[in-house]
Amino acid sequence: MFRALSAAVLLASPLTAAAQTTAPTSTTAAPAADVGSVEPQLTALFDAWMKQAHVPGLVYGVVKDGKLALVRGLGVQDVASKRPVTADSLFRIASMSKAFTAMAILKLRDQDRLSLDAPAERYIPEIRGWRYPTTDSRRIRVDDLLHHTAGFVEDNPWGDRQQSLSEPSFTAMLKAGVPFAQAPGLRMEYSNLGYAMLGRIVSNVSGVRYQDYIRREIMRPLGMGATGYDVLNGPQDMRALGYRWQDDAWVREPDMADGAFGAMGGVQTSANDYWRWIAFLLSGWPPRDEAENGPVKRATAREIVEGSNFVSTVERPSASGEPCRVASAYAMGWQVVNDCAVGRIVTHSGGYPGYGSIVMMLPEAGVAVFAFANRTYAGPGQPVSQALFALRQAGLAEERAVPVSADLGRAYAIARDVWVRGDPARAPLANNVVLDRDLARRRADIAALKKQVGTCRTDAPITPVSAMEGRFMWQCQNGDVAGRVQRAPTPALSLQVLSFTAANP
Repeated sequence: MFRALSAAVLLASPLTAAAQTTAPTSTTAAPAADVGSVEPQLTALFDAWMKQAHVPGLVYGVVKDGKLALVRGLGVQDVASKRPVTADSLFRIASMSKAFTAMAILKLRDQDRLSLDAPAERYIPEIRGWRYPTTDSRRIRVDDLLHHTAGFVEDNPWGDRQQSLSEPSFTAMLKAGVPFAQAPGLRMEYSNLGYAMLGRIVSNVSGVRYQDYIRREIMRPLGMGATGYDVLNGPQDMRALGYRWQDDAWVREPDMADGAFGAMGGVQTSANDYWRWIAFLLSGWPPRDEAENGPVKRATAREIVEGSNFVSTVERPSASGEPCRVASAYAMGWQVVNDCAVGRIVTHSGGYPGYGSIVMMLPEAGVAVFAFANRTYAGPGQPVSQALFALRQAGLAEERAVPVSADLGRAYAIARDVWVRGDPARAPLANNVVLDRDLARRRADIAALKKQVGTCRTDAPITPVSAMEGRFMWQCQNGDVAGRVQRAPTPALSLQVLSFTAANP
């Protein structure tokens, strides 16, 4: 099961350094000194949430700069034996499995073995003829299955219980057809069925079971040796057993065997394995000239945030008390969220009989927090989002600075010269500049602003927006000057924006 993140979960209240913690039951990697400084605060958050949510056991991890910077196990993986949760405990991560299925589809696309724009029936013969019942409805595309826009009904209550469906039974289901909730491409409606169909596409195109393909092509190259789908035939003593909270007691959930719907939610993994997957995805940012060493190219990893569609918004209070609008949309196996305080969050949750999990990544900062729990639909979104906020507050999750390109540096030098000499004609201006406001008026504007603010220090660095645009702030005798330069989209350097304004008149 996947649940869209609510405003309350996306960024909970700012945290205090006075938070207390209980001793962790396990750690398998010495935390980096900087992240370790906030470990008591983070562990206290998860410990408090576990008690409130009646969760037997949980593991959380912080991935930073390509490493597992912090990992802690809390509680027990087995209520009867009281075996403690460790970083090697195996949890089912439910809908967080969809990210692996989506990446397998992208890998096959990169190999020119399938097209995202192709009708899905090209790769699943059993669904030929599936149509929404209007004459103008288009066929379902592979891309629709990735983005949950195929027109299927939201199926969280039903989809979780199809995990163990056999392949022949799934084939029969596909041949029988399904009703449509709406025509393909009209809106996003979360579909476990759609991701099970992507698993069938992986199998049909690759020639091997999707489980085997994903393990061979993605998981094993990343060193995820303990991660897989067949939970009943693996090391049972390492499994975090699943429970539901019922009648004030933990009740063991029956295990579900691997089956045809595993592509939507069947992965079992440990913290010591899962971080490798997250570190690989985060390594896609920023684009750079380095050798490729992952199961797919970095550019393909970055695609997980692309194609977001049908944006939804919620509002939450900000630190200032003003409303903060949070926008989110579903991309490729991931939900992409833009939050006013933290920026872009790439996330997915997982809910399952006996389990609840979530991961939140800040790709521009190279930081992520994940957590796995062993109670039915126990989504630890609140403590994970609080942990992200705590890391940001501690200066441990800052977005990487955009470098100043050579031409942006030249443009800034030109802006300084224009200011000092008071003559915009000295700049290589694009043709729109003079047409928008003539040079005489622009000279007068600069002269009037210089008279208002007095002498300025123009040695402040420029803050890049991109390789072609930047903003700057100069301190002056009687106020500040805010400036902006932006190149035109031409090979030769020319400025389509060159502006100076009083920052605090």
